[in-house]
Amino acid sequence: MPTTSSTATHDVVLIGGGIMSATLGVLLQKLEPTWSIALYENLDQAGLESSDPWNNAGTGHAALCELNYSPMDKNGRVDVTKALGINEQFWITRQFWSSLVADGTLKDPKSFINPLPHMSFVWGDDHADYLRARYEAMSAQPVFAGMEHSEDPEQIRAWAPLLIGGRESGQRLAASRHTGGTDVDFGSLTRQLVTAMAGAGAEVRFGHKVTGLTRGADGRWEVKVKNKAAGSEVVDRARFVFIGAGGGTLPLLQKSGIPEAKGFGGFPVSGQFLRCTDESAGTTDRAIGEEARSVA
Repeated sequence: MPTTSSTATHDVVLIGGGIMSATLGVLLQKLEPTWSIALYENLDQAGLESSDPWNNAGTGHAALCELNYSPMDKNGRVDVTKALGINEQFWITRQFWSSLVADGTLKDPKSFINPLPHMSFVWGDDHADYLRARYEAMSAQPVFAGMEHSEDPEQIRAWAPLLIGGRESGQRLAASRHTGGTDVDFGSLTRQLVTAMAGAGAEVRFGHKVTGLTRGADGRWEVKVKNKAAGSEVVDRARFVFIGAGGGTLPLLQKSGIPEAKGFGGFPVSGQFLRCTDESAGTTDRAIGEEARSVA
């Protein structure tokens, strides 16, 4: 049985080495440079689980292709309010990343973000009518002004050839496309941010699993952490704790005892990402993956 071999004290403890903890850590270092920060990650490197390219669609979410951000009401009106908000938030994110490139925190932007058209694809009359109404509502907004729309199979073939092969003759198809989309390698971005955090003084511990979270009598959080390689434990006493531990977040929230933990629930989300390695096909793995997810 492991025994507590040491204690530590930090202003902030970040649980999980994914994009959320990495982003928050860098933000805090910019806003509160005197604060001490520790990050604990169960795996041997940052961004290996949910942020990793093979486990994440890589879409720069700007509401260009995500149909759930633009619902249609019973009168056939498409509400783009949420889509506008999502798009504006992503532009703020891009401005933040740009500032980090400018100050040297992030390196070559192409190492984590690249242009990639975003596309929504549907079939059937009801879905095609919806996509047309969505296109008309969204393209009227300045941030979506570059959106294209077509029901011509040959035009859609030019955009994404693999979507057309084998389709039934006469089947009504529709697609909306925006060339201003982006593909984001959140794994690369995460690792660069965590490296920058460590370089700015944060303590980054890989192979460390958080097993307990309680609040002490003095109000500080006591985070129990197991060093998986050594078998020892450390109790880190922190003023603030952020839990970005993917599927391990809910159990830790429950252990914290905060009332808000009772209002959270988790459910599995699955998707199928199709990958094409033939560059002559005229599309990319994530373009097709996003198209598949858009109609799932």
